[in-house]
Amino acid sequence: MPGYKPDPIVDKGTEHCMKCHSAMSNGEVIVAQWKNSKHAEVGVGCLECHGAPSDDVDAFEHEGYTIATIVTPGDCGKCHEREVTEFTGSHHADAGMIMGSLDNVLAEVVEGHTTFNNGANPAAASGCWQCHGSRIQLLQDENGSKILNDAGILQLDPKTWPNTGIGRINLDGTKGSCSACHNRHHFSVAQVRQPENCGKCHMGPDHPQLEIYNESKHGINYRAHREKMNLEAQPWVVGIDYSAAPTCATCHMSATPDQQVSHEVGNRISWTLRPAVSEKIDAALMAKLEKQGKEIPEGFLTWEDRRKKMQNVCLQCHTRKYVESFYYQYDNEVELYNEKFGKPATALMKQIKSAGLLTAADFDEKIEWTYFYLWHHEGRRARMGASMMGPDYTQWHGNFEVADRFYMEFVPEVKELIEHWKSHGKSSDARSIEASLNNILNSELHQWFLGKMDPEEVRKRKEAAEEFRQRYSSD
Repeated sequence: MPGYKPDPIVDKGTEHCMKCHSAMSNGEVIVAQWKNSKHAEVGVGCLECHGAPSDDVDAFEHEGYTIATIVTPGDCGKCHEREVTEFTGSHHADAGMIMGSLDNVLAEVVEGHTTFNNGANPAAASGCWQCHGSRIQLLQDENGSKILNDAGILQLDPKTWPNTGIGRINLDGTKGSCSACHNRHHFSVAQVRQPENCGKCHMGPDHPQLEIYNESKHGINYRAHREKMNLEAQPWVVGIDYSAAPTCATCHMSATPDQQVSHEVGNRISWTLRPAVSEKIDAALMAKLEKQGKEIPEGFLTWEDRRKKMQNVCLQCHTRKYVESFYYQYDNEVELYNEKFGKPATALMKQIKSAGLLTAADFDEKIEWTYFYLWHHEGRRARMGASMMGPDYTQWHGNFEVADRFYMEFVPEVKELIEHWKSHGKSSDARSIEASLNNILNSELHQWFLGKMDPEEVRKRKEAAEEFRQRYSSD
């Protein structure tokens, strides 16, 4: 019956928890949220999630029950086994592996310091780790024993908790946090299907997926027809339960008439758009396996397999020719970025570093920042904009800024390094890098910058400019 909400199923344990927690300021909200959840409808109460074996590292006795504060994928997997298995094999689950990356160097060294305030690491703890996940730790006394507060509650280290980062490394050895997407204690499917949910992390100058989505026709349709999205439906199959617009979940996770929902968010992605130079997903891994003479694991998805899965989603609304033409444009944009900017800039940086023309420290020299912006911010925006039909992000926030960064900053800074080291003990290395730079700039893609554009191309550009002038001339 539309609008009908069954009463929550409350067992003895949950009733015991609710009696105390309802009297607490935060507990009253938690209880109210749970009562309106799907969990409450089917009798999944407090102890079904928070109950813990006594040998769990974070278990403690509380009001006659053994519980743990943090609910991990290991706990959720008792009921949601398939979902947790899929998630555990996904890139989301590995998001906590950011520790040690250049991004984390920025947070822990450049922006902050690992020893600040006894290792509080605030830039990382309040920034990177809130999306990527922290490594959860317990507070311990000087003897290494767990610390309980006056109420007997086991104390988690505030340097690492609270945290709902999707790649969180938990005390039970599991990776991830289901509540990164499934906010407690509503656990609403309608919420996780909305793009705003993904936008907690997938936004900003280095991965603006939410902003790109909002610019796209997909995002425009979603906002215009949100009331027709049937977000509470079970199942939620595009083309059957809704047809108004796709969301992030539609394309990357949710069911179609031909494939089931999956928590392996990379199963429909054919390009990796994050690194300095894009690769087809799993292309490098396949080449490595073949070189080692190893067989490809059963169920291994090639980039072609993944693309077919994504195109199956596209085909629920678009014709095959339309989908193929979109991918033609998308592939060409990624390959243009790779060939014109990503590969040349990366090759020069590797040559510069291997020659010892930079210090060992990261981000202490201008060219390192320039290169980082080029691929990590502007280069990603260009590629991601093309992947999700966001033309302004592809052009003005992407390609235009990549070109500006490359020609107006990166190339002059490479030249400056070359001139410096010619007279400071590394003349041979400097001249080798100079030769590489000259080869790049004299190539077909860059020769315009040296005033060496092909005469036929010059003629065509002049004709186009004259046609434009005549079209809009007021004479």
